[in-house]
Amino acid sequence: MIQRLNPDTVPKPASAYDQAVLHAAHARRLVISGQVGVTADGKVLEGLEAQLRQCWVNLFAVMKAAGFEKKHLIKSVIYVTQAGQVGLSRRIRDEAMEGNTSASTYLEIAGLASPAFLCEIEGEAVRED
Repeated sequence: MIQRLNPDTVPKPASAYDQAVLHAAHARRLVISGQVGVTADGKVLEGLEAQLRQCWVNLFAVMKAAGFEKKHLIKSVIYVTQAGQVGLSRRIRDEAMEGNTSASTYLEIAGLASPAFLCEIEGEAVRED
């Protein structure tokens, strides 16, 4: 069983994420490589918002291909190359997650594999057997 933890002994999450997610050992675990703002046909989208949305689309497409649903996502790491965009990132994450939550980390970094990439999102999902 997946258990989402937000203990009173640590600060409350600043937005819709969990401080920790605990899962049983008898489960399928999917580790998802960083997804960038590129469509399936190879088009790099313009702008951070469009790229963030596409990152989530790609992440969930990988999960679906492996038989996982959004509720199975237990961890996401969001990398953004533009400073001060945590609010935008949270809004898009919350829309994409459709009420589901996971552990989450947000990082502002100097760059990614290509200067055209403004963000990247990696994840981990768990589905019980």
